[in-house]
Amino acid sequence: MDKKILIAGAVLGMLSIILGAFGAHGLKALISAEAVLTFETGVRYQMYHAFFLLIVGSTSFVSLKTKKVMYYLVLVGVVFFSGSIYGLATNTLSGFDFKSIGFVTPIGGLLLILAWGAMFADLVKNRSKNRS
Repeated sequence: MDKKILIAGAVLGMLSIILGAFGAHGLKALISAEAVLTFETGVRYQMYHAFFLLIVGSTSFVSLKTKKVMYYLVLVGVVFFSGSIYGLATNTLSGFDFKSIGFVTPIGGLLLILAWGAMFADLVKNRSKNRS
C-alpha cells in the first residue's frame, strides 16, 4: 500500500507542476486574472496533498488501515476539490457549465479535511497505545 500511496503522491505532484505551468503561461491570455488565481488555488491544494501522500506513504506512524482510508479520501478529495476548481476557473473556455457541478468543491474539501482528521485520530490512538 505504501508504494501505491507514494506513486499517487508523485503523480499528483507532477500533474500539479504541469497544471501550474499551464495556468501561468497557457491560460493567462484566455481567462481573467481572477480566474487564473482560482486555478492556482486548485493547483496549490493538489500539491499540498501530493506532499501529504508522500509523507503518509513514507511513515510507519500511521496504521495501514488508516493509510488506505486516507489514500482514497485524498484522491477523491483532490478530484472533487481541485478538479472542480479547474473546471470553474476555465468555465468560459468550454461548452459545459461547470457551475452546475460546483457543489462538489466543498465536498472535495471535506474529504481532504477528513483525510487529515483520520491521520490525527490514528496518531492520537497510537500514542495512547504506546503509553499503556
